[in-house]
Amino acid sequence: QVHLVESGGGLAQSGGSLSLSCAASGFTFSRAAMSWVREAPGKGLEWISGIYEDGSLTWYIDSVKGRFSISRDNDKNMLYLQMNSLQPEDTGLYYCAKGPRAGYCTGYLCHDLSQYDIRGHGTQVTVSS
Repeated sequence: QVHLVESGGGLAQSGGSLSLSCAASGFTFSRAAMSWVREAPGKGLEWISGIYEDGSLTWYIDSVKGRFSISRDNDKNMLYLQMNSLQPEDTGLYYCAKGPRAGYCTGYLCHDLSQYDIRGHGTQVTVSS
């Protein structure tokens, strides 16, 4: 059974940084693409970044490109998200997700939430202006 535990959220000022972590278990982590999705206040879930099973490819929505960096450690079954130059609109509940199921992210596929297993409780990120 997929088990994902996020950590590392908190409060940051605009322009600051936070680092998120996700501990994964219950599946073969090294064979799964992984992603981060977030739920902003008053909005639905939004995919924001993904990484190929071996870490060789990464994908981002335009609004976080150049500011966020996704990475993974397959030896430790860990997924990470380094968030720099944070902005108030980055505020939200961040979830680690297994997927996309297709194994890669391209075009509309990245944003299709049916491609993801979102099993954790999320970690809150709040950015003040």
